[in-house]
Amino acid sequence: MNDFKTSFANTEAMDVGFDAGLRAFMLGVYTKLTLGIAIAGALAYIAGTVDPITALVLSSPMNMIIAFAPPALIFISMFTMKNPSPLGSALLYWVIVATVGLGLGIYVYMAANGIGAQTAGGISQSMNFATIGKAFFITSSAFGALSLWGYTTQRDLSAIGTFAIMGIWTLFAVTVVYMILPSIGLIEPSSNMEWIISGGFAMLSAILVAWETQTLKEGYYELGGNQRGMAVLTNWGALNFFIMFVNMFRFVLMFLSSRD
Repeated sequence: MNDFKTSFANTEAMDVGFDAGLRAFMLGVYTKLTLGIAIAGALAYIAGTVDPITALVLSSPMNMIIAFAPPALIFISMFTMKNPSPLGSALLYWVIVATVGLGLGIYVYMAANGIGAQTAGGISQSMNFATIGKAFFITSSAFGALSLWGYTTQRDLSAIGTFAIMGIWTLFAVTVVYMILPSIGLIEPSSNMEWIISGGFAMLSAILVAWETQTLKEGYYELGGNQRGMAVLTNWGALNFFIMFVNMFRFVLMFLSSRD
């Protein structure tokens, strides 16, 4: 996925002023993102409230498959989609939207049944629909502000974007190791470590929102009206935005619902 975007990352930021074509392109990305969030929310509601679906999605091993499917698909796409097609990139986007949405069903299940739970690190959470709504509003507001800044700033964000991407993958590796070591008794689960990991994902995702917005703007001009390329870039932009939004939302929701 990142291979497709590399050629845009180091392009100098442009003072584009008002450009109807760029505006239409960015609106296309945001529209696809909004639709993806809506579908993910609907799937989360179904997964958390429809008993047969809940039993299937939230039980082992399906819950683990759903949890690891998005990063696995992204990692595989980096090597298999060197010259992605609009159809292939769109399919990847919607599959990830669906799996993430089903995984978010655990929050709806907790809210619908008024139950609390503990995370793997021992953080106690109490969930309700008001908390979910607040987390969504806070995340949406922050996301919008960061994307607007990325669109309007004249500062080149490529350096911090590269750092943030490396940080995201490092945190993912740490997360996998942290999940394995307690299960085999080598370390004790730690709520502090879980806060650090979750906060790290949220902070780096926030940085990447601004960087991705700038990269999409520059990519639009680099493609020079290539409709096929812009269709693929729209799908990548929506996918990256969606993942960043979910990372930020999960941390905000964990913070608001924490009883520690």
